[in-house]
Amino acid sequence: MRKSLALLLTGTLVLAGCGGWSESRINPGNWFGKSRSTPVAAASEAETVNPLLPDKGRKSIFARAEKEDLAVPVSTISELRVEPTPNGAIIYASGIASRQGAHELELRRLPDTAEDTLEYTFHVLYPVGPTPAGSEHSRTVRAAVSVTEQSLRGIRTIRVSGAENARETRRR
Repeated sequence: MRKSLALLLTGTLVLAGCGGWSESRINPGNWFGKSRSTPVAAASEAETVNPLLPDKGRKSIFARAEKEDLAVPVSTISELRVEPTPNGAIIYASGIASRQGAHELELRRLPDTAEDTLEYTFHVLYPVGPTPAGSEHSRTVRAAVSVTEQSLRGIRTIRVSGAENARETRRR
């Protein structure tokens, strides 16, 4: 009984003495201290280049040439609507093309706009050969783009522009 009591007391004292292990420099969990905020260094042009990516000027002998963008803005924007969805909104735009056969419709976002404005340009691609002008109904084209709630945060105006006009909608 005496031996077990002495062994128990000695073990308790040894364990109590090891309480400083968590603050010890030997403990690998303490090698990196608590995080703190520091100012961000401005990245120079040399730092932004990734050396693992090939230069755009160098191409393989088997690489295809980049396609020229032949899309042009649609002549007139006739309608613009924004319909809310559970995840954000869908922006619908209708336009009247200058001639029949317009395809590959796209609403392209303009990057350099005001903070509270989403601005798009309605682009279409026309056939290479000549096509008839046709009626206004036959030249009507429609495109849509989905926008998330996060990208709509702080937006007051949505604007879609064509070659001759632009339409915009504002929040109520």
